[in-house]
Parts: sequence; structure tokens; C-alpha cells
Amino acid sequence: MNQVMAPGAEAALPASEPHEGLLSWVASVDHKQIGIMYMLGALVFFGIGGIEALLMRIQLAVPNNHFLPPDAYNQLFTMHGTTMIFLVVMPMLTGFTIYLVPLMIGARDMAFPRLNALSFWIQIFGGIVLYFSFFDGGAPDNGWFSYAPLSENAFSSLPGQNYWLLGLAAIGIGSLSGAINVIVTVLDLRAPGMSLRRLPLFAWMAFVNSWLMVMALPVLNGAIVMLLIDRLLNGNFFTPASGGSALLWQHFFWAFGHPEVYIMILPAFGIISEVIPVFSGKPIFGYGFVAASTVAIAFLSLAVWGHHMFAVGLGHLSEVFFGAASMAIAVPTGVKIFNWSATMYGGRIRFTTSMMFAVGFLLMFTIGGLSGVSFAVVPLDWQLTDSYYLVAHLHYVLFGGSIFGIFAGIYYWFPKITGRMLSESWGKWHFWLTLIGFNMTFLIQHLLGMMGMPRRVWTYPALPDWAAFNLISTIGAFLLLLATLVFIWNLFISVQNGAPAGDNPWDAWTLEWATTSPPAVYNFDRVPPVHGRRPLWDLAHPEMADEAMERAARS
Repeated sequence: MNQVMAPGAEAALPASEPHEGLLSWVASVDHKQIGIMYMLGALVFFGIGGIEALLMRIQLAVPNNHFLPPDAYNQLFTMHGTTMIFLVVMPMLTGFTIYLVPLMIGARDMAFPRLNALSFWIQIFGGIVLYFSFFDGGAPDNGWFSYAPLSENAFSSLPGQNYWLLGLAAIGIGSLSGAINVIVTVLDLRAPGMSLRRLPLFAWMAFVNSWLMVMALPVLNGAIVMLLIDRLLNGNFFTPASGGSALLWQHFFWAFGHPEVYIMILPAFGIISEVIPVFSGKPIFGYGFVAASTVAIAFLSLAVWGHHMFAVGLGHLSEVFFGAASMAIAVPTGVKIFNWSATMYGGRIRFTTSMMFAVGFLLMFTIGGLSGVSFAVVPLDWQLTDSYYLVAHLHYVLFGGSIFGIFAGIYYWFPKITGRMLSESWGKWHFWLTLIGFNMTFLIQHLLGMMGMPRRVWTYPALPDWAAFNLISTIGAFLLLLATLVFIWNLFISVQNGAPAGDNPWDAWTLEWATTSPPAVYNFDRVPPVHGRRPLWDLAHPEMADEAMERAARS
């Protein structure tokens, strides 16, 4: 069997075993260790953000509750949103990207290993700065969106807002440098035969997502610098009384914020695009459409931010443009749903825990997508934008979408990362508790929003059905806590005593499954030849290889 050396493999073979212990992680430039640290850090913050959410749900469980004072609630609300977006979903998906992309393209490591490590530690530093605010006068309390002028000194004089700005600036720098690293890695370090048209879909979506981060994150960091100038140097960028514009902050924030939604979902799309074909026993239906629709989503995501601002009075022309763009972006997203469903149709489906989370992703994200399209209709947006209907929509996209996709990826790649299998029995308990708890928590919030319950409120009056619906939502949140505890227990026992996984327990076909579990420091001794989109399948079934199928299709 002819095999080629991995890019950089000649220099990769270690002269001795690598050092062990904590220092080997702190000082590591190995993309696999850094990817694992991204994921572990995200899990820690996931626990913190979940505790913040539970405290808020306890406060909202009954009307006129005083479990939390208003200031504490506002701080928890701000920190929960900021944590889940910037310290959980983004770094978890970045961890998958950093760990898997070099393996998937047959590379030894990232293009810039030291920059890779720096990106991680800058992000961790940003999280520490953000949470240090609790010990210096109180956490920020202006919402995870930090609207001006409420975030200016006149309304927020405590230092918590400064910690928010500095922490997010650090996270943005780390994320931006990581994105550049991924782009260069994919462009320069692919194995021979691994053309861009043969990239595994996870690697392709991580590549496109990195371009989106390069375009979106500087907008946020620029706005952060401007608000810091306002707060620390008496600037007036966002102070209307001094000639600034509060709406300018909203334009900057959402020009970043809506691409950010897709920054948090495109890698999850990539995970689903790897999981569903393997457990359906079929190649992805319409690879070209899935790849092209990813580019279309990235492009359109830069042109829809205004639908977050319909209530401010942008004017008829702006509302028509952003409404049309918001409807248009549903088309390439719908293409993906169709492709994933068509892949499963007629397949020999194996309902592993990973596949169950992938199917759950399809259903939950579709609900979130459909509710999101309703906000493209301006009159509906005016009615619902400041209600719990939007809270429900956001969580169906980011929890039902990103988090379900993350769980599908953890159960799929955990054997490769650790060399051991996660318990399928505990995994199924985790799935069903998550599915039931999630829908109990957030499905009913659509009704609360349509009944007029405003979002961002500390408490509420005893209006008909509000108390019952909020209590159901709180019970669902505690079911999610139970599901998370089951997941943590599964991780703990499986790392210690899980069944040995072998190199390719799922009979998958992308290159990361061609190496050992867990992979060696240098990833590959030799990379299998790449003649199609499923290199391992090509090796096992040469008569049915992708290259042969491509030639037959052209003839």
C-alpha cells in the first residue's frame, strides 16, 4: 500500500517520550493538547454559566420573587450571556477545530504552533479578567450586549463594565489569531491529494468560519476600544448629549453579533455533516451544495444585522433590505437541513448517542430557524423582539443547535481523543434528559413571549398563566442540570474505565481515524493516499473508491 509522509513528519518523530505532568500541558504547543484545553476550559465555564442560569430561573420561578436583588440579577444575566457565547460555545468549537483540522487534512500540527498556544492563553486570560470583576466592585450589569449609553460612565460608573470590555477584547484577539492560524493551516498543510474540494466537511466549515471570524471580530474589538475611550478618556463616540450616537454602538455590536451567531453554528454544522453520514452508512448527500451553502451563509450573515434593530426606527428602505436578507439566509441553511435528511433517507442508521444528538440537533435547530425567520417580518419583530419569544428563539439556535452539535461531536470523537469509549447507556440517559429538559425550559417561553412577558426582567406580576409557565421552565432547567451531571459522570467513568476504542470504532472514513487513539505527538507515521473525499473507505473498497466514482460520473 503506497503511503505518503505527513507534511512535516520528517521532523515530527520524537527522539524520546514527551515530558508528562502539568507542565507538559501548560508549556505545550501540540495542537491536540491545546484543543483539549480549549474544550476543558469551555466545560468549566459551561458549569459556571449553568449555575448563573439556574439562579435566574429560581428568581423567575414565581411572581414577585425576591430570591435575588435586582442588581445581582442584572449581573448574573450579563455574565451568563457573555459566558455562554464567548467562553463556552466559541472556545468549545474552537477546541474541536484546533484538535481535528490538522488530523483531518493529514498535517503534523497547526501552521503556527506557538501562536496556537498564545491564542488559547489569551482567551483564558480574558475569561479570568471578566470574572475578576466579581471581586472588584461587582460584575458588569448592562447585559451581554452592553448597549450605550447605559454602559457609559453616567449610568455605569463601577469598574465591572471596564472588566467586561477588557475581557472581551482579549478573547477577541485570541479568537482572531486562532482563526488566521486555521486559514493558513488549511491552505498550506494539506496532505498530497487533499484538494479543497476533498476537504472533510467539518474542516471546510471550520475554514469558512475562520474567514467569517476574521471579518467580524475586528468590528467588535473596534467598538470596544471606542467605548473604553468614552469611559476612560471622556470620549463621546456613543454619548448623544455630547454629539455621539447610542445607535452607533448597536450597529457595531450587531454587525459583529449576527455573524457571531453563525460563528457559533457553522462548526456545529460541520460536526453534524461528519456524524450523520457515518452513522447512516452513506456519503453526505450533495457535498457540493453543503459546501457552497456554507459560503453563502457566511456572506449573507454579514448583511443581516439590522433585523436586531427594527424597533429603533431605521427607516422603511433599511427595514426592507434587512428583512429580505434575513429571509434569504434561511435558504442555504434549509439546503443543509435537506442534505442531512436526504443522507439519512434509506441509510442503515445506527442510533448511537452521537447520532441521537445529531437528529435532536436537526429538530431543535429547525424550530429555532423557523422562529428566527419570523423576525424578518418587521411587524412581527416589533411585537416580539423584546419578549420571551426571542429568548426562546435564541436558545433553540444556540443550545438546540450549537450545544446539541457539540454533544454529538463529543460522543463521536471522544474515542479518538482518549482511546476509550463513552458509555452508551449513560449517554442515552444524557440525551433524553437533555431533550426533555431543554424543551420544558424553552418551548413554553415562546408562549410567554406571545402573551407579552418582556425579556430582561428581574420579576413579573401574577398575570394569568405566567406563573405556571415560568415554573415549568424552571423545572426544565433543573432537568438540564441533572442531564449535565449525568454527562460529567459519563466522562469521569469513561476516562478511567471506558472500553478500549481502537483506532476506528465507528468504521469512519476521514483521516483522523487512520492514526492511533489517542494520536501520537506527531499525528501520523504515514498518511494514507488521498484520492477522494473518503480516504479510508477508498483503501478498504478500491473498486468503489470516490476517485473511481468521480471518473464514472464524468464519463
